[in-house]
Amino acid sequence: MKSQPWLEIYNELNIEMPRFADHTMGTYLEAHAQAKSDAIALTMFDKSMTFAECNAHANRLANALSKRNIGQGDVVGLHMLNILQYVIALAAISKLGAIGTGISPIMAPVEVAHQMLDANVKALLSLEDLGATLEGIAELPSCLEQVIICGIQDYDSSRTVSNPKLNGVEVTAFKELISDQSDHFEPIDVNPDSIFMIQYTGGTTGAPKGAQLSHRALICNAQMAFATNHQSNTQGMTLGSAFPLFHVAGLTNALSCMVFGGQYLLFPDPRDTDHICAVFKAIPPTHMVAVPALYEMLLANPAFKEIDFSHLLVAHTGAAPVTQATLKALTAVIGNNKISDGFGMTETGPTHVVHPNRRYKLGSVGIPIIGSDLRIVDTDTGSHVVGVGEVGEIITSGPHLMSGYLNRPDATAESMREMDGKLWMYTGDVGYIDEEGYLFLCDRAKDMLIVGGYKVFSVELEDKLCSLPEIASCAVIGTPDERRPGNDVVNLFVELAEAYKQSNPDQLAEQITLFCRANMAAFKVPKKIHFIDSIPLTAVGKIDKKSLRKSE
Repeated sequence: MKSQPWLEIYNELNIEMPRFADHTMGTYLEAHAQAKSDAIALTMFDKSMTFAECNAHANRLANALSKRNIGQGDVVGLHMLNILQYVIALAAISKLGAIGTGISPIMAPVEVAHQMLDANVKALLSLEDLGATLEGIAELPSCLEQVIICGIQDYDSSRTVSNPKLNGVEVTAFKELISDQSDHFEPIDVNPDSIFMIQYTGGTTGAPKGAQLSHRALICNAQMAFATNHQSNTQGMTLGSAFPLFHVAGLTNALSCMVFGGQYLLFPDPRDTDHICAVFKAIPPTHMVAVPALYEMLLANPAFKEIDFSHLLVAHTGAAPVTQATLKALTAVIGNNKISDGFGMTETGPTHVVHPNRRYKLGSVGIPIIGSDLRIVDTDTGSHVVGVGEVGEIITSGPHLMSGYLNRPDATAESMREMDGKLWMYTGDVGYIDEEGYLFLCDRAKDMLIVGGYKVFSVELEDKLCSLPEIASCAVIGTPDERRPGNDVVNLFVELAEAYKQSNPDQLAEQITLFCRANMAAFKVPKKIHFIDSIPLTAVGKIDKKSLRKSE
């Protein structure tokens, strides 16, 4: 295999390296506020904000936080849904040289407290409706000094926001906090290589870790991903995304709009497909981003098929595999050559592989983003590069990598290693590269099972089993085989299709087993089959295997 065979695809599609600049989100916003002040930056429900208005709000918040001793290196928690104030807060944090950390609104009080303590959160912006979560924390971390409460639309509402009652912590309403602040913020020299966000991993395979991402890593990643998908011309860009902003993929959607000067459509409730369709009908997007599960929900809504997608350049997807049926149905609605897979992880800011929409290869997740490098290495040594079509661990290198895990030097050293003069991120994902440089995923390293000395890839089994009409969704995990140390027992968790929910489970288990024996090697056949009401998912639509392991 040629070294970096994907370079030929770059040449074929005229994919060019973007020009990087020493900018932050705050300086990009400031520049757009000057150059295109009346252009729409943010839209949520019936409220739109121009770049000038967004910048003014960010300056007011930055001034307010500065007066409360929030400055360079201080951590600000963002405990909200996708609302305007979240993006405003990101810009304010960037201007201050402070550090943000997204905190999932669906986490339990004890999990929220743990993240605030781990990240050393000094100030927290939280949504009014999440006040009960904060009140449920018996002992707030001593690092937390102040909480700022946002209403969904408190930026232009006369309604008084209800503040939670918290011991030992000052609580202020967002609207009151910024009401008497100046629209001008005296610029601070912020190093683009300094940490901008501490993004916690999803924790599907272990305890969440705080990945430290610099301004440069996040901005370079956005530029590299867009360039690889031939979307460098972002004039008139309108991006609609229901990815939660507390997730790194949602964060980079908002950041991309600030970098490229595009309009960002916010959706606080990703399940409200009626609202999403209504917005897309009124404001046709040029870029659309959703997990496969949301695309399937949108396709089930008749209003989705009535939207004019003639302006749409690309429909991005990621976080989970997309089926051929979904691809076909989505293409029929939006048009040909518009679907792009992306693949990555929090630690790579997030994308390190993307699918050029004009060069789609079914089954693959795409090619490395321009400006990065990628290798497949032997899972035992971690240093031997394997050949074309050979399975191994995926490693990536480039300016998009995190700076390391917060307070986890051992985990950082294990995941980030030098080789051939480059720093590589060991992703923990298993896959192979074909002769053109397209990446194919096999599994997470931690989700790969060993049975009788053979490797079993859970994704392979799940894909085959989901072809059965009885199965709506399924997940495969391994549990230790007590009779054969070092080996796993293959466990299959099944969510039945509606038509089969009243069927005899023993008969269904037998049918599934017979299918497996006929369609896969004996060592891959599940030894235990569990029927459950629904397959647990993470906030971004991935199968939550951590939860399933706990249930075993």
